[in-house]
Amino acid sequence: MKKYAIISIAFSLLLTGHLIAQDTLSVPKKGKKRILFGTASYYANKFEGRKTANGEIFSQQKMTAACNVLPLGTWIKVTNLRNGKSVIVRTNDRLHPRMTRIVDLSRAAASRLGYIRAGLTRVKVEVLGKKKPSNEDD
Repeated sequence: MKKYAIISIAFSLLLTGHLIAQDTLSVPKKGKKRILFGTASYYANKFEGRKTANGEIFSQQKMTAACNVLPLGTWIKVTNLRNGKSVIVRTNDRLHPRMTRIVDLSRAAASRLGYIRAGLTRVKVEVLGKKKPSNEDD
């Protein structure tokens, strides 16, 4: 019986640790921006030329992103929390369902954020909406 209790407690702690490690989404009050915090990665070169979730052909040179929690076509501002650099990208793809990262960026976007060498970085994602920001050329 003790063995069962210890296993149950260990399993519960394991699950709790996994939940705490997940990326977070802050729910805004009315009229405020939706903001997400989490880990960003960037696409592997093998995805170049493949179709994205919205049917576009993926290019490492475009300012695009994959995200599982935002609608496709959403414009977002991604800020690297390590160095303060920001980019504006459009979501056009999805991550693998088991991926715990908040966003996967094109190489061009990751390069502008300065984390190509590291591969991953902590980011702040601000939702800008469906309308293309006037100062971006995609």
